[in-house]
Amino acid sequence: MNLEQYMIPCLFKTIFGFDCLGCGFQRSLFLLFQGEFLAAFKMYPAIFSCLLFLFFVLFHFLDKSKKNKKLVWKMAILNFVFIIIGYYLKHFYF
Repeated sequence: MNLEQYMIPCLFKTIFGFDCLGCGFQRSLFLLFQGEFLAAFKMYPAIFSCLLFLFFVLFHFLDKSKKNKKLVWKMAILNFVFIIIGYYLKHFYF
């Protein structure tokens, strides 16, 4: 089954003609589910930090303490840094 036909196209890329900061996340997640860890990283270098961030957000919804809120914000900033670095790596090195 070809799941790529069900993936949501990037509106940013359609309009402006170049990748946004999130381009490649869906395909990377699909590769990750197939066990292709290196290919997933090459497709979207920030895949692992994004999943870790989503885990922390889920944990925050289960336990809404101030300590967790600060941790989620720190993880969001760290994840954004990884996304920027990954975007640079993807377009200039991979």
